[in-house]
Amino acid sequence: MAKIATVLTNLFEDSEYTEPASAYKEAGHDVVTIEKEAGKEVKGKQGQSTVKIDKGIDDVNPDDFDALFIPGGFSPDQLRADDRFVQFAKRFMDDKKPVFAICHGPQLLITAKTLEGRDATGYKSIQVDMEYAGAKFADKEVVVCQNQLVTSRTPDDIPAFVRESVKLLEK
Repeated sequence: MAKIATVLTNLFEDSEYTEPASAYKEAGHDVVTIEKEAGKEVKGKQGQSTVKIDKGIDDVNPDDFDALFIPGGFSPDQLRADDRFVQFAKRFMDDKKPVFAICHGPQLLITAKTLEGRDATGYKSIQVDMEYAGAKFADKEVVVCQNQLVTSRTPDDIPAFVRESVKLLEK
């Protein structure tokens, strides 16, 4: 089964992490949380979830993972200010490994300059940013691009996001 790198920091959107992560684990995949340092606890912006971080960004290599998961909320915007996370995400896109980004998750991919020519979606407030980054934005619950990139808009889209990302992991 797949080993999924999950980049996460404080103020992530609770359900956009917990529901997909739970579904990935139920499907037999390994979900590894990554932040600046291992052992740290990060909290969701709704205050419903606390996640203990498995690995620090300096202790991981994209080669050790099969896929990347980027939950939304304010977390991706904070992570993209740190070049280590930008380069980490860029490697998954460059290596054509599966990448799952929901809501504000594509912000990390914008900063990594990896959306040029890609079909994608995201939260309404980042639509223009995604278009400036070269993405072909579609206002749909889930967009799958080139059997690699799965994006969704909001927590309401989680069922479709999970369905398509799990389907991609089965390939």
